[in-house]
Amino acid sequence: MNNNILCIGAGYVGGPTMAMIAYKCHDVNVTIVDINQERIDAWNSDELPIYEPGLEEIVKERRGKNLFFSTNIEQGIIDNDIIFVSVNTPTKTFGHGAGYAADLQYWEKCARHIREVANSDKIVIEKSTLPVRTAAAMARILEHGSKEIKFTVLSNPEFLAEGTAIDDLQNPDRVLIGGPQNEQGKFAIEKLAAIYAQWVDDSKILRTNLWSSELSKLTANAFLAQRVSSINSISALCEQTEADVSEVAHAIGADKRIGPKFLKASIGFGGSCFKKDILNLVYICETYGLTECAEYWKQVVIMNEYQESRFVARMLKAMFNTIAGKKIAILGFAFKADTGDTRESPAIKVCKELLQENAIITISDPQALKSAKKDLADVSNIENIIFEPDPYKAAENAHAIALLTDWKNYKKLDFKKIYDSMEKPAFFFDGRNHIDSDMLYSIGFNVYTIGQTQKTHL
Repeated sequence: MNNNILCIGAGYVGGPTMAMIAYKCHDVNVTIVDINQERIDAWNSDELPIYEPGLEEIVKERRGKNLFFSTNIEQGIIDNDIIFVSVNTPTKTFGHGAGYAADLQYWEKCARHIREVANSDKIVIEKSTLPVRTAAAMARILEHGSKEIKFTVLSNPEFLAEGTAIDDLQNPDRVLIGGPQNEQGKFAIEKLAAIYAQWVDDSKILRTNLWSSELSKLTANAFLAQRVSSINSISALCEQTEADVSEVAHAIGADKRIGPKFLKASIGFGGSCFKKDILNLVYICETYGLTECAEYWKQVVIMNEYQESRFVARMLKAMFNTIAGKKIAILGFAFKADTGDTRESPAIKVCKELLQENAIITISDPQALKSAKKDLADVSNIENIIFEPDPYKAAENAHAIALLTDWKNYKKLDFKKIYDSMEKPAFFFDGRNHIDSDMLYSIGFNVYTIGQTQKTHL
């Protein structure tokens, strides 16, 4: 069995992860395949399909040497004995479990494709986030192929965060590998562990059974999202009691049992994982009759949606209960800074609710305007949307600014210049508590932050 690696799926998980393996393991050939020709062409170009700090340098360093991108999935399956499956597993929008369960149709098609094409033993690794016991289903599918070919299924979930993915991959908190607890499974686990061990200390490579690995991924994202929703629920209380959520977060985060991470109040979490994984966890709990557990985790998502709607309601109330015909500049559309990803971005819901109030919105973002156009293509009054890469132009003649993504370059903007170009009174709604509110207030803005007392001249 060779050490050559194939990754089926060239998205946000497969692309950066495989690029890092190629970067760290020069003796391993890594091939990333996808049915999307446009995406593969982008990986082979100077403009990668994913924006991630540090990714471009790594790809260009190894591309054509031991890192390859192709649409020839069949040849990849034949040539490589270690196969990562990193296909999309979105939330189902139809049938049983719609709105909660993972849609596994692409994953199953991939498993069947591997079975049909493979002509030698393979280690097949789940990289996509999948429900617990999905590996067993994959093993059953693969086992119905040739009896002469052995397939070993492992779970190796990714814990990288967009915006810091390259650092997360270079210096991971842990690498989790789950597999069958038999001789064949343990051999496969150690073979994969040996690849990561070329740059990750063995103490950080955790070996578990398949089910623990699969559930750990869902649980990790659920716990992180829970912390965000928890502090956001307190932010609403802070605004009513004149407490400062940043001070509260600092105070409780100083407790070593709690810690400071993921206690930053905001308009809510987004991204491709948190909501999807929590809803998947809810569905699994309901499937096993754990109704109270399901309701507990469902509330994390409900609180996140409440925070998004509460932000718009606060804007409406502050601006004299009407924003019809008023121009609102949106600074940031990506779900977080340092990524162009807009999946489940709070900005989508915020913008749609503003448009329902007949506001005119001008959207500015350093990386996400192309995706923003797709995300808002279905609104009925699309003529009320302007996409403007220049934040200064976006703010001209605006009645308000809503900062929805905490891009670092926004801290460097000349807000006096922006204020002078706006309609008066000028409002600033900071959905990330990203800009110095005292500075904005001194310029003349009426400032509304998350979980803090408003600062107004009205």
